[in-house]
Amino acid sequence: MAFLFEVFVFLVAGLVVVPLCHWMGLSSVLGYLLAGLLIGPSGFAFIGDAAEVLHFAELGVVFLLFIIGLELQPRRLWVMRKLVFGLGIGQIIATAVLIAAACLWLLNLNFSASVLIGFALALSSTAFVLQLLGEQKKLNKPHGRAAFGTLLMQDVAVIPAIAFINIFTAAPGSDAGLNPLYLALVVIGLIVARFLLRPALRFVAATGIHELFTAASLALVVGAALAMDSVGLSMGLG
Repeated sequence: MAFLFEVFVFLVAGLVVVPLCHWMGLSSVLGYLLAGLLIGPSGFAFIGDAAEVLHFAELGVVFLLFIIGLELQPRRLWVMRKLVFGLGIGQIIATAVLIAAACLWLLNLNFSASVLIGFALALSSTAFVLQLLGEQKKLNKPHGRAAFGTLLMQDVAVIPAIAFINIFTAAPGSDAGLNPLYLALVVIGLIVARFLLRPALRFVAATGIHELFTAASLALVVGAALAMDSVGLSMGLG
């Protein structure tokens, strides 16, 4: 019941705060952030421990990445190659190097920590930026397309980055490290699923029952997330 109450608090907070922000001419993204601030430990403390809902929040990121993956077609990347691979890579490298250098020389952090912080802060939130551009109807503008191309490159870059961080930051002998045998099994399973997935989804779609297709999609997302989590990688990588 406690978990159900927390879900209810999330929904009510969003329904109350976001329309108010929209009425005041503010972004809905700011409304969601404000709603979280109000119900969190620093606000009215309806959610006393934010860490308890971390996995619930991570599922939202998993579904967001799934939607991005559906839209991330290689053909589309090639059409926007100058923006994606030119501007996108240039932005990531330039921003990461500048921030890492500042951490290294100004904050006296070690090299590994500086590189990690530099790369993390070089990335933007796809959900936030696209939401803002969509609300302002600027996605079809030149700067909107440039921002979208950069975001696509960031989405592509974050996949190997998540794997790299999980592999090389795990403590020696800890369970959080990468198990090569499990990883090989997961990779084989994903390859097999690649060829079985389409016929399986066609079979489900042939029933004409929309709920079954929704359930199959959810099972696909959660299964991929659990597969990556089982080998010590981020669920978002799935």
